[in-house]
Order: sequence, then structure tokens, then C-alpha cells
Amino acid sequence: MAIKISKKIMSQLGKTNAAFGLIEEGDKILVGLSGGKDSLTLIHSMREQQRRAPFDFEFVAVTVAYGMGENFEYLSRHCEEHGIKHIVHDTNIYDTAQEKIRKNSSFCSFFSRMRRGSLYSVAAEQGCNKIALGHHLDDAAESFFMNMIYNGQMRALSPKYRAGNGLIVIRPLIQMRERQLRAFAQENNIEAIGDEACPAMRFDVKMPHARAAMKTMLAEMEEKYPDIFVSINASFGNISDESFFDPERFSL
Repeated sequence: MAIKISKKIMSQLGKTNAAFGLIEEGDKILVGLSGGKDSLTLIHSMREQQRRAPFDFEFVAVTVAYGMGENFEYLSRHCEEHGIKHIVHDTNIYDTAQEKIRKNSSFCSFFSRMRRGSLYSVAAEQGCNKIALGHHLDDAAESFFMNMIYNGQMRALSPKYRAGNGLIVIRPLIQMRERQLRAFAQENNIEAIGDEACPAMRFDVKMPHARAAMKTMLAEMEEKYPDIFVSINASFGNISDESFFDPERFSL
């Protein structure tokens, strides 16, 4: 079945790519494919971009298996059906977590760090110079407020950055709304993996209440201020350094 991608998604993808130089001639990109709506939108929008772009690039979708007996055959079949190279990378992250994670401790950063390390390893094996992740604008806004409220830091999610190992990490969907990606999966009847695939569901650990609280807070704010995400997107690119309490940023 042919995949339908909205003009809005492809238009925003093109604008974000042009603004930040995310995907360029000759790139070989590893795309993290969890099987959720975000990463599924990412692989299909990049596949469409390959057809449209006036430059050539390659990408390979990589799914990290945690060692919980996961079966990703349907994901591999889906990718094969749509001409997307797919690799399932087996790890022992689940077993490692049982040794490392203490009861009632936080788990998100642990699994994120382990998963990212696995993707870096596969990128090196495949000769990739970039890694693409499926974060969207809602993720960036939630991260911003989480960092400000819980960590006392002004920090969001960059569209592009260089990792310590030299790989460039890009986020092609970073200016799109989560609801656009959800609609893409629903309109194409794509089976998307949800939180049930998270290995932490098998542990007695704290759930990520902070991010859930941010989602609720932003939803309430959007009800009152319908254009708030338009403003958030604009403000992330319109920073007045000298207006904050950091002496090193004063222009005097």
C-alpha cells in the first residue's frame, strides 16, 4: 500500500532542512527507528525527500533490540515493502539494566544513553556520518520547560549538533507538532509501537512524571493561548543573550 504524506509535513521538512542544513549531498544517515509514530513518520518523509531533493543521500533505518525477546519482523517487512533498508541491532541492554538500575530509580536517561550508544556503534559500522532522530516540537517544548523548572537551565533540543564521537545528530521533524505525526500514522493505518515496548515497563521504577506534567501544562496553555507553539518555535530562534542573568553574555 502506498504511503500518503501530507504536503504540510513535506513542506515543513524542506523548510527545516534548508534553515539548518540537516541533510546534504552525499550524506549517509542512520535513522533511529523505534517503531513509534515519530520514527515511522521520519523514515517515510525522508524516503519521500530522497525522491524530491535535488541532491543524493542515503539512509538506513536501525532498530535497537534490548534483549527482551522482541520481534521486529513486521517492522522489517514494512521497511522492505517501502524500499527502506532496515537493520535490527541486538543488545543486552535489558540485562545490563537489571544490574545497574536500582529499585524506584529513574530510568529514562539510562535507556536513552544506552540506546544512543548502540546507534553510534551501528553508525560507525555502516559508515554513516549522521544520525537522525524523530523528536518533534512538542518534545522540544517539554524539554525546555523541564530543564527550566527542574534543572534551572535554559535548554531545549537542537535541530543539529555534533556528538562527542564526531557524528552529527539531526532532528528533521523538530519544527513539527506531535499531532501531525500521529495523524500520519492513523491516516496510513500504520501499526505504531507505544510505551508498551519500553523495557522500563518490566521494572519497578519511577514513571517519568516530569514529562507527563509538562505535556499537561502545555496542553492547558494551548487551550488558553492557541498559538503558543507558533511562538515557542519562533522564540527558540530569537534569543536575546544579553537579557539573561549571565555576566558572560552581557554586551557591555
